[in-house]
Amino acid sequence: MRRDDPAGLILVVEDNRNLSEMVGEYLESKGFGVDYAGDGMDGYRLAADNSYDVIVLDLMLPRLDGLEVCRKLRNEAKKSTPVLMLTARDTLNDKVVGLEAGADDYLVKPFAIQELEARVRALIRRDRRQVSAEVLKVADLVLDTASLRVTRAGQEIQLSPIGLRLLTILMRESPRVVTRRDIEREIWGDGLPDSDTLRSHLYNLRKAIDRPFDRPLLHTVQTAGYRIADLDAPPAG
Repeated sequence: MRRDDPAGLILVVEDNRNLSEMVGEYLESKGFGVDYAGDGMDGYRLAADNSYDVIVLDLMLPRLDGLEVCRKLRNEAKKSTPVLMLTARDTLNDKVVGLEAGADDYLVKPFAIQELEARVRALIRRDRRQVSAEVLKVADLVLDTASLRVTRAGQEIQLSPIGLRLLTILMRESPRVVTRRDIEREIWGDGLPDSDTLRSHLYNLRKAIDRPFDRPLLHTVQTAGYRIADLDAPPAG
């Protein structure tokens, strides 16, 4: 494992050796350091024991599948390392399941290697971006950007790294509507995801912050975008 690679250190967890070598050689040619694992168990151990900038994780793996690797990283190892999940499955439900397990982005096989590089770079930029420490509050929803702790009505809420980033954007702009394009560019930069990725993250965010509670705070504004606001609050002044 190397930490002196300026572009970043990537863990590739993929049991297809030809694909793994192709991805690794390409990323190394672009200045990244790359570690490899050929099954989910070895991938989990490497990811839990080391510090990577991004984990490129195949969904279908021997010994431990990608979904379980992701869940264990988030829930047991308490790792927030960005995860780019690779899969041959191209349905919204499969994407939602992957994102719910803790993946940050989703790339469907076969893919262009340049797109994988763009997604990896976008995840690194987002993860390295420094945010000023502040406490954001909308109604009974509270986000501490220093500790990344989210609560609503005093109840702690667990979110994925992308979910936290999305919530931060919407709460900072509340009650203003934020366009889909602005959200995507803020999170992914120029490596824009497919049309279902943001919708999947919003679905997970809404399920976490709204469904257990009496009134919704996350609102879709048709043709305009999204906002977090307490629509039942009396007008200011």
